[in-house]
Amino acid sequence: MLIDSDGRNLGVIPLEKALALARERGLDLVEVAPEATPVVCKIVDFGKYRYQLQKREKKQPKAGKVKEVKFTIQTGEHDFNTKVQRIREFLAEGMKVRAAVFFKGRQIVHSDRGRELLARVAELTQDLGKVEQEPVERGRTLEILLAPHSRKGGGG
Repeated sequence: MLIDSDGRNLGVIPLEKALALARERGLDLVEVAPEATPVVCKIVDFGKYRYQLQKREKKQPKAGKVKEVKFTIQTGEHDFNTKVQRIREFLAEGMKVRAAVFFKGRQIVHSDRGRELLARVAELTQDLGKVEQEPVERGRTLEILLAPHSRKGGGG
């Protein structure tokens, strides 16, 4: 199956004839759907085609990424609000967020304050995301994982 550079379907054409048509126009013959029956090829400028593919990949949502926002138990109120705002932005973009409280020195004895801080973060972001992983201690850090609400339910 051959598609012209204008997007017109030229029908099923033998490979040799398709290659000759592409050469005649000074373009390349690119296989766009190898799994289709018959295989779909397109006459295009390969450099331009590759550029369009890369551009399309960049536009896709970054759902696979996990962003990390770090706190300490001494994080001031303004800094806390700024970091919570960043978490809200990440969740709105469809990214998962790991909120972590780092304990320095003897602060580790105040892990309850870290849990309170993370509970506050979860509460302030509950309209955009849910807690996917409850607070977990890893060495000198306490972490929760927040995930955006799924968009399948029609909003909410």
